[in-house]
Amino acid sequence: MKQALAACFCLFAGLPLAAQEAVNEGTGAVLRGLDKLNAKVTDMTLTNGASQSLGLIEVTLTECRYPRGNPSGDAYAFLTIREAGVAEPVFRGWMIASSPALNPLNHPRYDVWVMRCTTS
Repeated sequence: MKQALAACFCLFAGLPLAAQEAVNEGTGAVLRGLDKLNAKVTDMTLTNGASQSLGLIEVTLTECRYPRGNPSGDAYAFLTIREAGVAEPVFRGWMIASSPALNPLNHPRYDVWVMRCTTS
């Protein structure tokens, strides 16, 4: 079995990696937050490096990217989300607009997801 795996790896080792999609960096992002306790939806427009409070959490946008030449296309943003008074983030990572469940905020009260990048 190990020999078969090694042979298979050798066959694919010389192949080029799949091309990555070319992206542009946006100036910020539009995020949507939901307070599940009172069903209040809030849209937030953040610039890269900015933070905004949503109830008891603070959302910080590090960066937003989108497919080159398609600013209304599939955005993905790097977010850090902290609860008030807690040093360790409850979420830190990339969220993707078209697949919010791929890497969601797991919080009992709040949901946050990416809508799109901003370009100006």
